[in-house]
Amino acid sequence: MIIKRFEEKYRDDLIFMILQAKDALGRKPGLNEDLLDIKKNYIDSGGNFWLAVNEQDRVIGSIGYLRIPDTEEAFLHRLFVKASEKNKGIGTRLLLTAESEMREKGIKVFRVHLGTPKEQWFESYAFYTKHGYAEYKESYMKKEY
Repeated sequence: MIIKRFEEKYRDDLIFMILQAKDALGRKPGLNEDLLDIKKNYIDSGGNFWLAVNEQDRVIGSIGYLRIPDTEEAFLHRLFVKASEKNKGIGTRLLLTAESEMREKGIKVFRVHLGTPKEQWFESYAFYTKHGYAEYKESYMKKEY
């Protein structure tokens, strides 16, 4: 497995992986419009987006971030790992990759918006807490660097 910056050739596989991941979590799989144009919505907007790709060149994980304009803060987005690939350190590697670049770009507060009710997002809350994030208001967590 390798972590690589987003390439357009992976777009459809990324969308498919996220829809499968949502389904495995018992959530209604819906298309997030930002995924249709990663370059415009993340890279050209001052953020970035990475993929975890397996040996068969298939997307098994993702993460992106967007800087909050005129601040030293950013929001993480679309951290997903394919259900069959969970608990193998992929999410952690994706998160550390994003955090490393954000620090290099002078971002000091990493934020994430999680869903409600909290019970349906227990995996996300546990994952981010394990990585030093704390809830600062309902369905929002942050980590300060």
